[in-house]
Amino acid sequence: MKKFIPLLKRTKLFAGVADEEIGAMLTCLDAKMGAYKKGEYVLRQGEHLSHIMVIVEGELHIQRDDYWGNRAIVNRIAVGQTFGEAYVSPESGALLNDVIAVRDSTVIFFDVRKILSVCSAACRFHSMVVQNLFFAISEKNRSLVQKLGHMSKRTTREKLISYLSEEAMRSGSASFTIPFNRQQLADFLSVDRSAMSNELCKMRDEGLLEFDKNQFKLL
Repeated sequence: MKKFIPLLKRTKLFAGVADEEIGAMLTCLDAKMGAYKKGEYVLRQGEHLSHIMVIVEGELHIQRDDYWGNRAIVNRIAVGQTFGEAYVSPESGALLNDVIAVRDSTVIFFDVRKILSVCSAACRFHSMVVQNLFFAISEKNRSLVQKLGHMSKRTTREKLISYLSEEAMRSGSASFTIPFNRQQLADFLSVDRSAMSNELCKMRDEGLLEFDKNQFKLL
């Protein structure tokens, strides 16, 4: 687990915490590691959480399947990002979605009760981690608000324009790569894949954009 300390230092949860302090806090926060193959469930809808997790390898999707097998991708968790903050309070209830590995992934779980209470060793950086957790929750909420902005659009084209515009601004360039394949993008935007693919072709023919698989260029 200690091999991931340099990566943990770059996460928002441990921002500003020294390497040696992170090493000590792995024990203090009851850190546990889990490895998951592509397609395996990390967490399932209906589970109750007492830990938050940081992904240190791979990629996870937060998703939900309805009774008929229709899938919606709620969000994506990349290396260095956290999950579980919204479900660890006593009144949060059970998980509303599944968390699945879309690539071979490694996750470190931290006991939230130990994060929120100062340990007997009185780690110098413990209060900083609590502050960072608050900031991480705030950023996660902002990300969900951005997705709601895409979802509030009425048509498939408007949803695509909203999402692709945000990705261009995030990358700082008109040319960028998105983290989804076609089916995943359709699931993320809650649109029909065929209708979305047709709309992308129309937008290309109209000179609005160019694309090759998950690489896009806005014109």
